[in-house]
Amino acid sequence: MDILLTELPLVYPELALLLLASCLLVADTMVREESRRITCMLAQGALVVTAALVILGAPTETSIAFSGHFVSDPMSVVLKVVIMLVSVVAFSYALDYFHEHQFSRGEFYILGLFAVLGMMVLTSAHSLLTIYLGLELLSLSLYAMVALNRDSPTGSEAAMKYFVLGALASGMLLYGMSMLYGVTGTLDLAEMSRVVADLGGNQLVLVFGLVFVIVGTAFKLGLVPFHMWVPDVYEGSPTAVTLFIASAPKIAAFAMAMRLLVDGLWPMLPAWEGMLIVLAILSMAAGNVIAISQTNIKRMLAYSTIAHVGFLVLGILSGTGTGYAGSMFYAIVYAFMSLGSFGMIMLLSRRQWEHDRLEDFKGLARRSPWFALMMLILMFSMAGVPPFAGFWAKWFVIKEVIAVEHTWLAAVAVVFSVVGAYYYLRVIKLMYFDEPVVTAAPRGSPFVRVLLSANALTLFAVGLLPGALMALCIRAVGM
Repeated sequence: MDILLTELPLVYPELALLLLASCLLVADTMVREESRRITCMLAQGALVVTAALVILGAPTETSIAFSGHFVSDPMSVVLKVVIMLVSVVAFSYALDYFHEHQFSRGEFYILGLFAVLGMMVLTSAHSLLTIYLGLELLSLSLYAMVALNRDSPTGSEAAMKYFVLGALASGMLLYGMSMLYGVTGTLDLAEMSRVVADLGGNQLVLVFGLVFVIVGTAFKLGLVPFHMWVPDVYEGSPTAVTLFIASAPKIAAFAMAMRLLVDGLWPMLPAWEGMLIVLAILSMAAGNVIAISQTNIKRMLAYSTIAHVGFLVLGILSGTGTGYAGSMFYAIVYAFMSLGSFGMIMLLSRRQWEHDRLEDFKGLARRSPWFALMMLILMFSMAGVPPFAGFWAKWFVIKEVIAVEHTWLAAVAVVFSVVGAYYYLRVIKLMYFDEPVVTAAPRGSPFVRVLLSANALTLFAVGLLPGALMALCIRAVGM
């Protein structure tokens, strides 16, 4: 009992968010349709309170609780705070979007809170059981969010595809975990790492278990060839849902990969390094090449996501502390690039009309020079053009690949980065050099316009001073 009372403060943020989300679920049933702004503000308040508890309760050293199932360390603290910051911004964009489209859904914010809770559990997972529980809580919330617009045939189709493929991937992940447990006899990731090291990491069952774990992780990240759900879900979902899926969950997926591969299966580095190299190359190639042919910007950004995740895993497969920090830097920067990019689509959309075709961006510089400049910053950052934040994200992971003598892989990454610049520059060309198809200026509330501008300018500021964020990531991974 005494041990439980000393460990309980470590999960105060999770308990607080669970309690607040449950209360909001009940309160939302009493809110009128035209007053959904209250639900959004309460959800954001819940996230702010939870973030404050995370910061105030941050331990000075790594603390493991509940029989090795939960860990609180610098990486989990930083990632949780970033996840909640991203979610607060996503909720702000969504509120304006739902108001414009007269599509009020309090369920979006409630499901978003439970998804964030799943991400927090996943980020602090220290056992196979906690990883699976956090992942399923996150996934089930996202499945429901994708199907939020029940009157949309494409949305229903995307939700069904996401659910079926997600269930299949979860089954494979669970099967792989069962193999690992069968061989090592433990769910604790640290203990598993020690047992795998003693066994030499070359037993056939261990390798098979690793393969299934990689498959499940690759699906959640959206790596090729487990990317089939990404374009359809991004296009079929309401843009507010797409924005949420494309941002915070990617940070949680990075945490999941770190916990499983680095904390639990580090002795098998030579095996999973080779698998990740293949997945990274396929993702960078398919994502960048297929994105060129897209006419829908949401599908274009979906394939862009696949390519970016390919870059992100380069730091993980390097097997070095600075490589992990580079991937963490990439995950954080990419979350904010996604927020801004989909936020621009939402800002330009109109009632009953999604501003999601590339041609809809034609002549934006004439209609709104300021937001054309913001979109330019976002596209340059996505493309990895210096001095924007996206350049440093790619630089840090490519540098680590070179450091472990995979120079050829770094060359491949640079080539596909150049290929990927084409479709980002195409958006800039449409905004500045083509005649506008739509003459109306962007609307949106003053608050969202300021927030979106701050989103883009922050990426520019991080690009000018990347050292501060990278230093934070290095400390977070324990370097």
